[in-house]
Amino acid sequence: MELQERLDDVRSRIAMAERESGRAGGAVCLIAVSKTFDGDAIRLAIAAGQRVFGENRVQESQGKWPELKAETNDVELHLIGPLQSNKAAEAVALFDVIETVDREKIARALATEMKHQGKAPRLYVQVNTGLEPQKAGIAPDETPAFVAFCRSELGLGIEGLMCIPPADENPGPHFALLEKLARTCGLDKLSMGMSGDYEIAVAFGATSVRVGSAIFGTR
Repeated sequence: MELQERLDDVRSRIAMAERESGRAGGAVCLIAVSKTFDGDAIRLAIAAGQRVFGENRVQESQGKWPELKAETNDVELHLIGPLQSNKAAEAVALFDVIETVDREKIARALATEMKHQGKAPRLYVQVNTGLEPQKAGIAPDETPAFVAFCRSELGLGIEGLMCIPPADENPGPHFALLEKLARTCGLDKLSMGMSGDYEIAVAFGATSVRVGSAIFGTR
């Protein structure tokens, strides 16, 4: 199956999930996760009409995305991997959306860089819904206070929440928890769901899903 066919299949599955859950068509944004794939593979997706992409690492993204963005001015790039504070300047310069704000040090570094560069990438707080020690993200019960801190103390406009459920668990309860936390925080954007569970995420209210292997295949 070619990339165009895989992309069309994912889009049709999202549309079906929207209909089945009674949501409006186009309610869910597809983020094509292009980590580990080179510029030529990404260009195929751009040619197929995809405009929103996700990357895990700042350094890898710097090697391909400035050129790709110069070629296509309406692409949108999301950072969906953990961010180190010493990469905040590069992240603010390159990414349109940073989905992995998860601790005070990162939030402060981003606030400083956004002011310094005069740029305002949209921000999501990553929540560790499964409390997995090896995984990035703030604990669910600390999320409302952290969102309030980012807003009131640092003046950051937090747009939504993001999560990656444990790989060996039913993702539904994790998606439900993220949706409940978003409502508590007064947020309406939810980045959740990947290649194996994005249709479930749509049913639980995802506004964006992050799909990589189902579009690009596996390396």
